[in-house]
Parts: sequence; C-alpha cells; structure tokens
Amino acid sequence: MRLVTSERVRVRRSPERGHYARSDIHEVLDAAIVAHVAFIEAGRPYCMPFLHVRVGETLYIHGSTGSRALRILQDGAPACVTITMVDGLVLARSVFEHSANYRSAVLLGRFTPVPAEECDAALKAFTNRLVPGRWAEVRRPSPKELAATSLLALTIDEASVKVRTGPPSDGDSSDATDDVWAGVLPMTTRLEPPEPAPELRHDLPLPQSVRHLYAAANNDDHRGGR
Repeated sequence: MRLVTSERVRVRRSPERGHYARSDIHEVLDAAIVAHVAFIEAGRPYCMPFLHVRVGETLYIHGSTGSRALRILQDGAPACVTITMVDGLVLARSVFEHSANYRSAVLLGRFTPVPAEECDAALKAFTNRLVPGRWAEVRRPSPKELAATSLLALTIDEASVKVRTGPPSDGDSSDATDDVWAGVLPMTTRLEPPEPAPELRHDLPLPQSVRHLYAAANNDDHRGGR
C-alpha cells in the first residue's frame, strides 16, 4: 500500500531514489531511534529531536508536559518529521563525486494528543521499542508521572523515502583510470558493554532484555543495525 505522493514529498533530485510504499517508510522509522520534528512558531522555524516509535500507521513522540515544542505541536501546528540513517561513506576518485549511502524519510502532517486511556500502551511501545522486554522488568508509570508526560501521535500518510546505495558513481568516468582508491566504507551502530549505575549491588545480574539487545546488536550484520 502506497503513501500519499504529494508534490510536497515527491523526490525531485535523483527521483529514481524515491520510494513511496508504506513498507519503505516503516523500515526507516523502525531502524532509527531519533526523529527530528520541524515546526514554525511566531514566524520562526524550529527543529527538535525526539525519541519515537511506530505502531501500525501511527508515529508517536513524547516528552514533558512542560515542553514548549510539544505544546505547539499538540495545538495542531503543521509538522515535518525527518529521519536519516547513514549506511556508509562513498569515496570517489574526485571530491565532487564523494557521497554517502543513506535512507532518509520525510513525513508531513499534524500531531494530536494521545488520549489518556491509550498513554499506558504507547509508553509500553516506547519502552519495548528501545529495549525489547524492558517493560516487564521495571515499575510502571505512576499517575503523577503520566500526568507529567505528553504523548503525541501523527498518522503516517503523506511521506516519502529517499535511498542511496552502491559504489561511487564515477566508475564510467575519465577519473576511473586514476590510481586513486575508491569505494564504500560501510557504517553500522553498535552497543558498547553495559555500564551499571553506581548504586547497584555488585552481584546484580544483567536483565534478560539488556543481554538479548546487546547480543543482537553486536551480532547484527545488516545496514544500520543497532
């Protein structure tokens, strides 16, 4: 099923790199941890980073109820959400042809407040998105904590993805005969060994969620794996 392909999100430069299937946007959203959300307040542009989670066709962000950005967004300000995963540095024979392999998503729309009765499920999705299984290991949010948390939702509708893959594009140019190394330096993200909080008992073992995530992240060979 395709997204809304409006002129606002249509990929114009290198249009062959544009993708508009829902599966394409889902892949990028699910691979990334941080989304940047841009909006206008009083005629001035702002762009703020947020942790995010996708559940079905909805993108969620959250933060403090005291957040100015969240207050503006929940009031219906038009928003632009961007997410980028860098998968490699592309080194060519000339400076001009240097590039990067990447997956980049753009979503347009308006956020709406998440109803109170749905906040618990949304926060569970956030927690398990970052560390699968963590929700079952820790204390649930208290009513006071829920009251201090703002959760916003954006329906994934008007969006596109732009992807670059492969080697440098100068392989059929006159530069290809130069004795200059060219190719791709793949990039991934890995987790470093866990660092316990200083007040923990020394004999307290790592929880299952952390062990599984650490093992999976450091044995993950696909692009941009956490």
